[in-house]
Amino acid sequence: MLGFWENEHCEYCSGPIVEKKVDLQRKVGKKYVLIKKVPVGVCKKCGTRYYTANVLKTIESTVSSRRKPEKEIPMAVYSL
Repeated sequence: MLGFWENEHCEYCSGPIVEKKVDLQRKVGKKYVLIKKVPVGVCKKCGTRYYTANVLKTIESTVSSRRKPEKEIPMAVYSL
């Protein structure tokens, strides 16, 4: 069975797209959240990330729900 990104190419540089799992940081309201193991297509040449519609819907429903996070961690903040 072929993967979703099989034979797909980047719209910016025409590089091949491969599937990877990445960690995604997002700001939700006044807090930042980390979503781990997000399946994305990544261009091997320029690094552009591509998300399928169902992954984006899952991310949105996960962070907007009142579901309790797996864990909470403190975060260091720096200014330059």
